[in-house]
Amino acid sequence: MIRRHFLSSAACASAATLIPSTLFGAFMQETGLSDEQICRLKFDLAVSKDLAARPISEIVAEIGRSFIGTEYAGHTLEDDGEEKLVVNLRALDCVTFYENCVTLARCIKLKKTTFEEYKAQLQFLRYRDGVIDGYPSRLHYTSDYWFNAEKKGILKVVTAELFGEKNCVPIPKPVNFMSENRDKYKHLKTNDANLAKIRAQEEAINARTTLFLPKGNLHMFADKVPHGSVIGITTNIKGMDVTHTGVAVRMPNGALHFMHAPNVGYKVQITDVPMHDYLAKNQKQTGIIVASVMEIG
Repeated sequence: MIRRHFLSSAACASAATLIPSTLFGAFMQETGLSDEQICRLKFDLAVSKDLAARPISEIVAEIGRSFIGTEYAGHTLEDDGEEKLVVNLRALDCVTFYENCVTLARCIKLKKTTFEEYKAQLQFLRYRDGVIDGYPSRLHYTSDYWFNAEKKGILKVVTAELFGEKNCVPIPKPVNFMSENRDKYKHLKTNDANLAKIRAQEEAINARTTLFLPKGNLHMFADKVPHGSVIGITTNIKGMDVTHTGVAVRMPNGALHFMHAPNVGYKVQITDVPMHDYLAKNQKQTGIIVASVMEIG
């Protein structure tokens, strides 16, 4: 790094530790830093706030707050060519938002805070068993993503545990949106081998039962959702399991809100209404599944 860039980064790091987490994302947007520099500043922020000493769920929420004001960008992982690890901390979609919160929180807890270590943890979370082996090795369906993350000791799906199995219902089957809509996916349109692997994964998903809490009941159980847990919003779109993701946030008044990267034209934000009211506004959203980030050490 040349001296000018080093001094610029050092100045940004010094300034970043002095601003509230909720202004950190906007600060990053203004400075136009690289992914590596933003990653480094996230870790500097963690040191300044002694985040490593906190429960990992609190770290997830705090890192999430540091992304507030970050631009939304759709399809951030859909590069051309061979499948590879894509890093983009400058603009996020709903999946890359929560997975970066989880990845950075794990790095902080593990005290693995170089850019290379961050990328290794991101790959471990994003890909089936942590291995990049073509487009189908990326975990595409949220229920499958979290099933694999549980096997890896990263997340634990706690929906039934929190709300009681009798209050939950199964995600409708079949889950097959990708195979039934291959033209929507550049790596499935003309690649029959990829399509066959995705179909096999869908069969495995459909052999499982994933429960969700219907949104009409959330107001009765909102106090049970842990701060900093990961939320998947289920849908009535045919063939899909989850249509949106984010992080649960407990506000000072105790209300449950939702922190997420909403859509094109918006930035990472916390809903201005409680989560049950947010869900009520969208007819395609049917309820939630919840995953806790597993503690380290």
